[in-house]
Amino acid sequence: MAQDNAIASGVVDMLKEDHTKVKELFEQFESAQGRERGQIAATAIQELEIHAALEEKLIYPAIREEIDEDDLMNEAVEEHHVVHLLIRELKKLKASDPTFQAKFMVLSELVKHHIEEEEGNVLPKAEESDIDWQSLEEMVLKRREALMSKASSGGRSARSSSNRRSKSKK
Repeated sequence: MAQDNAIASGVVDMLKEDHTKVKELFEQFESAQGRERGQIAATAIQELEIHAALEEKLIYPAIREEIDEDDLMNEAVEEHHVVHLLIRELKKLKASDPTFQAKFMVLSELVKHHIEEEEGNVLPKAEESDIDWQSLEEMVLKRREALMSKASSGGRSARSSSNRRSKSKK
């Protein structure tokens, strides 16, 4: 059990490190100007997308299976949904657009609230549960690496291989 707790701490620590990183980016955005704001926002968005994908596909399903907190988990999923909507809208705007800053600040407030809920309620309950932390950690690390690789290549490799597959099927 001690090893399970250490592994749980590994997964939870990774999530908390992501939270800290994105909160720092939100703070940097507030004091930045011009192009720097756009760059900070793009980095924050990329971090949020990777983090959300890991939670939605791997971490939340594992937690939901082991804790009896449907309302709490449903709220977390809905907060992710709104984050995705805001990100989609932000990606359509230029950082110089007058609504960009306001929309990004709304994203910041939503994410900070989500982090508070997750670290205060979801993660402590998850740590007390019987999740197979070792298996979850292995899956999360592998998926994180793939998502980061895809992000650093601009998603080109996944798109081009997908295009090759669809052309070869014709």
